[in-house]
Amino acid sequence: MSFFMNSSANQTVNMQNMAMAEQELDMFTDLFNRIVSSCHEKCIPKTYIEGDLNKGEAVCIDRCVAKFLEVNKSVGAKLQQISGAGPNA
Repeated sequence: MSFFMNSSANQTVNMQNMAMAEQELDMFTDLFNRIVSSCHEKCIPKTYIEGDLNKGEAVCIDRCVAKFLEVNKSVGAKLQQISGAGPNA
């Protein structure tokens, strides 16, 4: 009997979870697109000579992505620290 009473509450929770999942997917897609744009501009010449990445380009992209993710992680941690140290904390 309580199953039917809580169905609207469960539906609300599911909608909130879906909205959060969509927001997380949007943020990840944005991060991916910024990494691709930034690292492509820095590591790959405007004129393509070969169809595949050469070793230098591959190493540059690996380092660029690693740095980008490390900075993103640091900024996220700092923002979380700042928001946790707000007036309500």
